[in-house]
Amino acid sequence: MIVMMRGLIVSVMLGGVALGAAGAAAEVPDTVLLEELTWTEIRAAVRAGKTTIIIPAGGTEQNGPHMAVGKHNARVKVLSEGIARALGDALVAPVIAYVPEGGIAPATGHMRFPGTITAPEDAFQKVLEWAARSFKQHGFRNIVLLGDHGSTQAGQKAVAARLNREWAATPVRVHAIEEYYRAGEVEVPRLLRARGYPDAELGRHAGLTDTALMLATDARLVRRDRLRPGGEGVDGDPTRASAELGRPGAELIVSRTVDAVRKSITHR
Repeated sequence: MIVMMRGLIVSVMLGGVALGAAGAAAEVPDTVLLEELTWTEIRAAVRAGKTTIIIPAGGTEQNGPHMAVGKHNARVKVLSEGIARALGDALVAPVIAYVPEGGIAPATGHMRFPGTITAPEDAFQKVLEWAARSFKQHGFRNIVLLGDHGSTQAGQKAVAARLNREWAATPVRVHAIEEYYRAGEVEVPRLLRARGYPDAELGRHAGLTDTALMLATDARLVRRDRLRPGGEGVDGDPTRASAELGRPGAELIVSRTVDAVRKSITHR
């Protein structure tokens, strides 16, 4: 549902360009993505009450022979857009694509595979911190940190705790929402397990769960002709993955995260 909505917006915009819609009235686009707005549109949105900003963190890493290295970045962008629309008062910052992925000398973790990009933990936290400081400067009151990658969770909590201590006397709060990651890692597999898919097939990385979610959010990044078990860098079996299988999981992540954000803001 999320992808279809986003795809419809893109199709309409591209159709307008193809038909040469010159001279069309300047209108604010139907978007919650900060990077698609001008600075005056952002200022107007904040003044109108959109004072929540989502900072999504992805990651650039190997995802087996069948899935592109931008999986985390694409997925967190689409899901964050759905979350922002459901919240109603939120915008989405550009995705942070560079996160801790392992060592370089020697290469560890995903850094053993070409295309993976790593960043030191302190550098990642500094990027988060200064993005949050920027949004505080511009009038946002609730800064929401979402991470699609496990390596981002501790850093997000550390930054939120540090800034909330510093800003205790202000109305601005940082919310590190772990429920987003937990929903994808725990709740979605539970959903698929209840439908009869075994853990060995679901996997923990680039298996059925991971691939189905990707097909539901941005199928362009999946090479369907390479869906097979036992691929290098794969934990699980993506063979039976489909967008239909992944869509309920994507919707679950959005709904659980929206609830968690609202609860965190209420108890700020």
